[in-house]
Amino acid sequence: MTRHITHWIDGKPWTGSSDRAGEVFDPATGRATGTVDFADGAVVDQAVRAAAQAAATWRTTSVARRTQVLFGFRQRLAERLSEVAALVSAEHGKVLADAEGEVRRGLEIVELACGIGQLTKGELSEEVSRGIDTFSIRQPLGVVAGITPFNFPAMVPLWMFPLAVACGNAFVLKPSEKDPSASLLLAELFADAGLPDGVFSVVHGDAVAVDALLAHPTVQAVSFVGSTAVARHVYETATASGKRVQALGGAKNHLVVLPDADLDRTADACVSAGFGSAGERCMAISVVVAVDPVGDALVERIAERTGELRVGPATDPQADMGPLITRAHRDRVAGYLDAAAADGATVAVDGRRHEIHGEDSGFWLGPSLLDRVTPAMSAYRDEIFGPVLSVVRVESFEAALALVNASPYGNGAAIFTDDGRAARRFQREVEAGMVGVNVPIPVPVAPFSFGGWKASLFGDLGMYGPDGVRFYTRAKVITAHWPEPTSGRGVELGFPTNS
Repeated sequence: MTRHITHWIDGKPWTGSSDRAGEVFDPATGRATGTVDFADGAVVDQAVRAAAQAAATWRTTSVARRTQVLFGFRQRLAERLSEVAALVSAEHGKVLADAEGEVRRGLEIVELACGIGQLTKGELSEEVSRGIDTFSIRQPLGVVAGITPFNFPAMVPLWMFPLAVACGNAFVLKPSEKDPSASLLLAELFADAGLPDGVFSVVHGDAVAVDALLAHPTVQAVSFVGSTAVARHVYETATASGKRVQALGGAKNHLVVLPDADLDRTADACVSAGFGSAGERCMAISVVVAVDPVGDALVERIAERTGELRVGPATDPQADMGPLITRAHRDRVAGYLDAAAADGATVAVDGRRHEIHGEDSGFWLGPSLLDRVTPAMSAYRDEIFGPVLSVVRVESFEAALALVNASPYGNGAAIFTDDGRAARRFQREVEAGMVGVNVPIPVPVAPFSFGGWKASLFGDLGMYGPDGVRFYTRAKVITAHWPEPTSGRGVELGFPTNS
């Protein structure tokens, strides 16, 4: 028996019929577990129209009331965190501890949104000219949309809609069709917390639903996380129709290891950041840059730790890493091992030979380690998005920094060293939006913003934190004059001055 997954529109499950649908799989078994309705333009329009009607009232709802709803959502999400995580594991394949960590990081953004009254405060300057005050306010945009990826089916939506809704907008979410169920539970929890119907909707589907959202004239802004190619399409299409866009694209995150680094601690970090969630993270470390002479010792330590990882389903409490999201993606990632060997790299650890504690029909690939990779190889150039860690060897800190900065991506970069001067230079000169110093995955905490550089971000503002509030609101500056009744009147065509 498979489940039927449908849209959430105007505060309830959609009751219409769909001509198109997709299958949802359990990656650990390879079996279909559900079908999900795919929205066409008419369904997207229905969701957007409901959102527009709700936004007209929600924007005038007091900040105190909005905050109450956010606190209620936060409580319900915390109480049912394990249930949300179980849905993530069942459809994505990541182990339960990883899924629970994903939801907890999303919960931090909900907690940030609970303080929206502080985050949206304006400014006032009195007597900027005689009898004139100037002040600023921030107002919601109206209807905004989010398009989110398969790798974080709970966390990335939670990066978007809590702040957007707290700011007074209505939000339409289009999650990945590969693991859609977590988004529906989030919608139910939000409704249970008292969110008015239509303020948060979920439409499922493929490129048809995406393009309908990008073209819809009522949608004022679009948030996106996914590959660089699709991020560019989202940015170009939505901005052409006058929308505000933040589109986070691909990544090729480097971890530079200097000769003075603690190699045991560094190897632990490389394995954790490279193979967590089977490498299906936009902030995963995919390239280790070993500065001579640490290459041999570091590769040996990474290989030793990689061999100890247990690969199995989320139902296995001892599993460290689960399967990949689809069979096609598993085969694509495995193909980079043959390509790297043909290009002259050393396959130090071949994940195709790793012991798997799961059904043969699952989408399995063990952790893999490539050594002596060069920038000319496809394993280096492409965003593999799987459990493949590449080691590039360079002669100096300067060569390592130049290698990182030559990458077309600029999501994250890290350095492991005990040299404070080198670390300070790296954090100042590296061309990446998020930088770690002895931290392999430098994802900012909620009060800061998440966003990369170069081909990793299309748009001016990152997600959550101060950038998130700015993105989901529009600034307005008011200049007010309340003259005394006896003040003089008269026409003055000269340019006004502050005096």
